[in-house]
Amino acid sequence: MAGLIHIYCGDGKGKTTAALGLALRAAGSGKRVLLLQFFKDGKSSEFSALEAVKGIEVIPQTRRFGFSWTLTDSEKAEAAAYYSGLLEAAFAGAAGCGLLVLDEAMSACATGMIDEGRLLELLRQRPEELEVVMTGRDPSPELLAAADYVTEMCKRKHPFEKGVPARKGIEF
Repeated sequence: MAGLIHIYCGDGKGKTTAALGLALRAAGSGKRVLLLQFFKDGKSSEFSALEAVKGIEVIPQTRRFGFSWTLTDSEKAEAAAYYSGLLEAAFAGAAGCGLLVLDEAMSACATGMIDEGRLLELLRQRPEELEVVMTGRDPSPELLAAADYVTEMCKRKHPFEKGVPARKGIEF
């Protein structure tokens, strides 16, 4: 059966959580899952649990660059080369996988850390059975058109607005 493309987007909480829920479901059914998180350092609490799940492999982040708006042009170029390499590695490593999760792919495209045209090309060239999930805010019309599922998380209220910081085990 052909794999489909999912996008979880919007300004609300739950995009990564939804993607990881699908990863757990896929792994539970015996599918191999490959997960790449752009801009995240692997210290979120979900990684402790994911290590224990047979069939889920996380592509490790070995570099940290900070926020894109704080980087110099040369640092941005270095970060873009790094993240573009991770994207290529993810698709190359996804052979034989049932699911590829590209967490924060929309943000990586929006900030120029990965080339959207290349991402779209990789999506078109992926193995027929590979399901792909991408998360992040503000997907482009081209990415939306490429997707089979689009789910938008809409923030109505968030404790951060009252000064409540991110809490371990809930937001990270």
